[in-house]
Amino acid sequence: MSASLATAHDLLHSVFGFGGFRPGQEEIVQAVLDGEDVLAIMPTGSGKSLCYQLPAIARPGLTVVVSPLIALMRDQVRALSAAGVAAGSLNSSNEPAENGRVMKLLRQRELRLLYVAPERLARPDTVEMLCESDVRLMAIDEAHCVSQWGHDFRPEYLSLGTLGRQIGGKLQTMALTATADGPTRSDIADKLFDKPPRTFVRSFDRPNLKLAFRSKERSSRQVVAFVREHPAESGIVYCASRRKVEELAETLRKEGVDALPYHAGLDKAVRDRNQDTFQQKDGVVMTATVAFGMGIDKPDVRFVCHADLPANVEAYYQEIGRAGRDGLPADTLTLYGLGDMQLRRMQIEQSETPDERKRVERQRLNALLALAEAPRCRRQTLLAYFGESSEPCGNCDLCQEGVERFDATIEAQKAMSAIVRTGERFGMEHLVAILTGDSTDNVQRYNHHKLPTFGVGKDRKAAEWRSIFRQLSATGLIQQDFLEHGRWFVTDAGWQVLKGSQRIELRKEMAQPKTSRREKKAAAASLVVGDADSALLTALKGLRAKLAQAQRVPAYVVFSDRTLIELATHRPDSLRAMREIHGVGDAKLERYGAAFLEVIQGSASP
Repeated sequence: MSASLATAHDLLHSVFGFGGFRPGQEEIVQAVLDGEDVLAIMPTGSGKSLCYQLPAIARPGLTVVVSPLIALMRDQVRALSAAGVAAGSLNSSNEPAENGRVMKLLRQRELRLLYVAPERLARPDTVEMLCESDVRLMAIDEAHCVSQWGHDFRPEYLSLGTLGRQIGGKLQTMALTATADGPTRSDIADKLFDKPPRTFVRSFDRPNLKLAFRSKERSSRQVVAFVREHPAESGIVYCASRRKVEELAETLRKEGVDALPYHAGLDKAVRDRNQDTFQQKDGVVMTATVAFGMGIDKPDVRFVCHADLPANVEAYYQEIGRAGRDGLPADTLTLYGLGDMQLRRMQIEQSETPDERKRVERQRLNALLALAEAPRCRRQTLLAYFGESSEPCGNCDLCQEGVERFDATIEAQKAMSAIVRTGERFGMEHLVAILTGDSTDNVQRYNHHKLPTFGVGKDRKAAEWRSIFRQLSATGLIQQDFLEHGRWFVTDAGWQVLKGSQRIELRKEMAQPKTSRREKKAAAASLVVGDADSALLTALKGLRAKLAQAQRVPAYVVFSDRTLIELATHRPDSLRAMREIHGVGDAKLERYGAAFLEVIQGSASP
C-alpha cells in the first residue's frame, strides 16, 4: 500500500468513521491520489462523493467540486463541516455571512473543498479567484450533463473543459456520474478531458433495493397501500404532473401520513421549507415531480414509489437510487399503464429534438417498457441494459411472487384482428369491448357487434386483455398514433405474428399474494433493524432529532440510521468503544459522543 493510500485509510476512519472502503472506491481514490484524470461511473448510493472528498483532505491544495445542484452542495458542506473538514460553497442561496466565511478560508488557503455551480464557475471573477487559490483537482459531478446523449443535457457544462485549463494548465480532472451508456461516456471523455482518462465503470447492482412494478388499477389507492407498508419511514413518491403531486400529498395526509408536495410551480419559499422538513425530520413522505431528488444527500430514504411511469431506464435507475443510500434494505414500486406509455411516446414525438435523438429516446423507452413487462428477474433485465449479467436476485417482485409465461400467439392474433377489422381507427377500450363481446353504445354505433371478432375473447376478462395490449405495445407488435386520438395500428413485426409466421409469448397476469399489512410491516422492520434494541433505537432517534433541530441540519448530519442501529445493537459502554461504530469519526465523537452514550447507559439492558 502506498503512503498516500495509507494516509487515506487513516482519514477514512478518523474523519468519516468508516472501517473500510465500499466496493470500487479504493481503486478510484488511488488513481486520484496518483494524479491521474479519472472518469468514474458509479451507481447512486455507492459512495461517489468520497472518491473526491478523501483525496481532497489527504493532500494539500483545493478541490473544486462542480455541481448543478444547490441542495447537494448545501448537504455535503454540512456533512463535511460536521466531520471537521474545511468545506464551503458559493451559490445564490448563501447568506452573506456564509459567502464571507468561504472567501476568508479561500484567501487563507485553508479551504479543502469548494462547491460551485457551472454557471458560477464560468464567471471571470470566479476563474480569477481560483487561479490564485492553489486548485489541484476539479471534480465534475453529474458529468452526464455534458453529453447530448445523456438524459439531462445542460449546455452550461460544455465550457468546463476550457475553464479547467484556464484555472490551471495541469489541473487534474475527475468526472463522475451514476448512469452513462457507451455513447454518453465517449462524449464525456471528449468534452472534459484533453487525453483519455482512466475510466472506472462500477457495477450498477444495488442489491439492497427491492424492485417491483405493478400495472395501474386505482393508482392513488395503490400508492396509499404501498406507503402504509412503511409507517414512520422517509420516502419519495414521484408523479408525472404537478397536479397529481398535490392531490397525492393531500390524499396521504388524510390517511395520517406526514406528506408534503414538491414541484417547480410552488413558491420557492414553500419548496425550500418542504425540502428542509424532509431532510431534517424522520418519517416524512415527499410527493414530487422529478424536479426533486437530484443531489438530495439523504441516506435513510426507505422507499421510492413511481405513481407514473418514468421517462426511461436511466431516469428510473437514478430515481430509485435515492432510496437506501445507507446500504440498508429499501423498497421500490413503479406503477404503469397504457396512458403512461402513450404520454411518454407523445413527449418524444412532439419534442423539437433531432430525429437521431428521438430514435435513441424511443429505444430507451422501449427498454423501460420491457423492464415493466419483464418475464424474469427484474434485476437481471435492468443490469442487462447496462451490460451486466447476474443470477436471479431473490429481491424483486418476480423472483418472490413468480411469473408464468404462455403462448399468446392466438390472443395476439385476436387483438390485432380487432385492430385491423375496425380500420386501425380505435383505442384500446373500444377494442377490448369488441373482444369481450360488450355491446357498448360505440360498438353498436359502428356496427362492430357484427364483426367476426366480436366476442372471440370472452374467455378472458377485460383486465387480461388490457395487459395483453400493453405487452403487445411493449414488444413493438402494435403502436398508437398519438396525433389521431390514440388509434392502434399493427406494425410490420405484428403482421408477422398475425399471418402466423412468428409466435409470441407473453406474461400471465398473476394474482397478488395475500400478505397482511401487519406481516409486511413486521418483515420490513426486521430487515432494517435486525438485532437492535427497538426502544433504545427510538430514544437515540429522539436525541438525534433534537440535536439536528437545534443545529438546523438534516438528521443524518448528526448520525445516520446505520450508526444509530449499530449503537442500539452493540450498546457501547465507553467513548472508546463508540469510536468503533460505523460513521463515528473523531469530530462527531467529541461533539455528540457523551450525549448518545448517556442515552445508551440510561436505557434498560436487553
